[in-house]
Amino acid sequence: MQQLQYLLMPFLDPVIFVAVMGGCCAGVYVGAIPGLTGSMAVAILASLTFGWNINIALAAMIGVHCGVAYGGSRSAILLNIPGAPSAVATVFDGYPLAKKGMAGQAIGIATVQSFIGGLIGVAFLAVFTPIISKLAIYFGPMDYFLLAIMGLMLVSTLGGGSPVKSIIPAFLGILIARVGMDSLTGIPRFTFGNTYLLAGVSSSVAMIGLYGVSESIIQIENRNLPIVKQKIDKIVPEFSSVKRYFPLTLRSSTIGAIIGALPGAGGSIAAMVSYDQAKRSVKNPEVPFGEGAIEGLVAPESSNNAAVGGAFIPMLTLGVPGDGITAIVLGALIMHGLRPGPLMMTEQPHLFLMIVSLMFLGNIGILIFGLTGVKLFTKLVEIPKGRLLPIIVILTVTGAFATNKSLYDVFWAVGFGLLGYLLKKHNYHIGPMVLGIILGGLVEDNFRRAIVSFRGIGGAIASIFTRPITLILFLIIVYSVVSQSKWYRGMMEKRRSRKAS
Repeated sequence: MQQLQYLLMPFLDPVIFVAVMGGCCAGVYVGAIPGLTGSMAVAILASLTFGWNINIALAAMIGVHCGVAYGGSRSAILLNIPGAPSAVATVFDGYPLAKKGMAGQAIGIATVQSFIGGLIGVAFLAVFTPIISKLAIYFGPMDYFLLAIMGLMLVSTLGGGSPVKSIIPAFLGILIARVGMDSLTGIPRFTFGNTYLLAGVSSSVAMIGLYGVSESIIQIENRNLPIVKQKIDKIVPEFSSVKRYFPLTLRSSTIGAIIGALPGAGGSIAAMVSYDQAKRSVKNPEVPFGEGAIEGLVAPESSNNAAVGGAFIPMLTLGVPGDGITAIVLGALIMHGLRPGPLMMTEQPHLFLMIVSLMFLGNIGILIFGLTGVKLFTKLVEIPKGRLLPIIVILTVTGAFATNKSLYDVFWAVGFGLLGYLLKKHNYHIGPMVLGIILGGLVEDNFRRAIVSFRGIGGAIASIFTRPITLILFLIIVYSVVSQSKWYRGMMEKRRSRKAS
């Protein structure tokens, strides 16, 4: 009876209800503005909640977390600028839909899929917390290295066309990710004596420049193109459509929840992996991926929201944050006198039940606030280029500066914008470059940690065949490589022709 009381508390207490709904509404619009990250919003909120009741403070922070995970899709669809790193994959098919006059439909699909994915993530949090937490604790440096390699293998999917035009941007991204002070030795690398480069290059600033600034330059070139009128008569997708894509939604959400439960992985990797999985598994989409495929919206949006629930699993059970926002939530809980971890799960199970309930309510908020104001938002695409471009430039400059409160980041954003423009002009896809920047550090740091842990490269390689998790990840990588080879494809075609005959 007491457990039911804690589950229903967010619905029955008006202050907690308003806190989670207000946080979700704020998160949706913070996430829609490039450069204003969820970590920034939750950090500011956490500093204000020191004197608050823990239930109210937690409700507001969870509401913001849920809202930000969805909000990044708004600008990704309408402006071709992901509002958050987890919305990078949403750009690939969301913006082409807006260019076809289907921005309202795209936002509706993204909202409903985010809602469903979020609920599946909450279900994983409620049901599989003990299982996934026990699995996550066994992940070592070699496992994270292989996971990052799996992520980098997505460049073939993100780039399309020539593999060279995928590999080159990815290599540049990895190289840029290595700028700054070495995390293990403290030695500056590729800084050329510049103290501003010691902290490295922010992936958020790079993303703002590569997408926001480069898109502004391209729009200046195309300022005389006719404006596409948006069809906003059907915002909420039909139930039959949701039912049709539900198997993909379930697969993508499962991927998102599991990857979200791995400390340091986060929604951006979950969205990329899910997008790649959708591109491989969906055989005959109505529209090719990258040209406005609905599946290209369903997979990343359900996955990155499911990752929110997954990210709370290691935080609650191990005291290890799953992503940047849960790291701040962890600090806020400690600030309020709590100690997240195995003891909290046994001594204060009511807090876990309340978090599950708050996240469920936060996802209802996504559905409410995601489907309101759509007509107003879609008008952004119909604004004449001469008026819209200054708005985009102001947002990108403000977002770049707000990331670290540094004018130097604005210069970085402009530089990445020019680089992104050149890549686009020569038909290079910038998705692999963003992926390289995000995963570059994860690959090198974990490989070096593995070498130290297993006392040499030989020991690290040998661990692949002695640790079950490592072996499974290695076999997945091998299968991914083999399945893309001409030999494998030819063999599968022969098998299909034999069955057909």
